[in-house]
Amino acid sequence: MGNLINKAVDDFTVQAYDQGRFREITREDTLGHWSVFFFYPADFTFVCPTELGDLADFYDDFKEAGCEIYSVSEDTHFVHKAWADASDTIKKIRYPMLGDPAGVLARNFGVLVEEEGQALRGTFVVNPEGKIKVYEIHDMGIGRNAQELLRKVQAAQFVEEHGDQVCPARWKPGEETLTPSLDLVGML
Repeated sequence: MGNLINKAVDDFTVQAYDQGRFREITREDTLGHWSVFFFYPADFTFVCPTELGDLADFYDDFKEAGCEIYSVSEDTHFVHKAWADASDTIKKIRYPMLGDPAGVLARNFGVLVEEEGQALRGTFVVNPEGKIKVYEIHDMGIGRNAQELLRKVQAAQFVEEHGDQVCPARWKPGEETLTPSLDLVGML
């Protein structure tokens, strides 16, 4: 797998379950704002609802940061609705749940495990121009943390806005950043 940083997201059109309705989502819908594509293996599983519920708990914080979340699995939008109807955790989700039964998105982002028909736990932060700025891929049994993902979104936004500054480990908005310079080399 090659490096995906600054790779433009390919064109796509998928069906989504979004707050009690079905709707089409395209690449164009993701432009003009920050986006998180949050791939997970399958609906009606074990680790997945813990992650999706965690994202739902922090959804207002992502929206405040100007970022939309798009969860993606190889299930259909119909299965997403059935899961929301059956699970209190999934019922509280307010972000679009994209159905990718043909694996188009999962292949484009390099997370599809073909022989299983499921996606690895891939997380992709995409800027308003549709370019990947942050990504990480976990094996199927390793859950992710919504707070840390939000921090990464905020750091990517800061770096894009302030190109002469960088964010150190554990940086959070409002904290001190670094300005790379010859005087800083070897001083940290």
